[in-house]
Amino acid sequence: MSSSSTALRELQRDLENKANDLSKLQKDIAKNHQVRKKYTIQLGENELVLKELDLLNEDANVYKLIGPVLVKQDLAEANANVRKRIEYISAESKRLDASLQDLEEKKYSKREAILKVQQRIQSHQAGKAKA
Repeated sequence: MSSSSTALRELQRDLENKANDLSKLQKDIAKNHQVRKKYTIQLGENELVLKELDLLNEDANVYKLIGPVLVKQDLAEANANVRKRIEYISAESKRLDASLQDLEEKKYSKREAILKVQQRIQSHQAGKAKA
């Protein structure tokens, strides 16, 4: 009888650990979504800046805000900087998408493992009830 209750306690502990892992994965997924949203906003802003820069004449004055100071910048340099930023943000977004897919797969497998442990606990309790 005591080995049966020990086995049940082990299963419950295992279930609790898996549930904690699942909770951590869900927090990581939420964090990923939050960062992804930030990058999406930045990408939109930078694409808008690029469109604005494309509308300018080559001899137009372009200024960059550095701290509290506006510093004159070459149009070609400003264009290159914005394009690099867009490349970087796009690459980060792709990396986050891959990470999110990995986290979702881990979450799915963790849920499956939790269901299996719950079924084992139920069958263990059903066997105990018949005895």
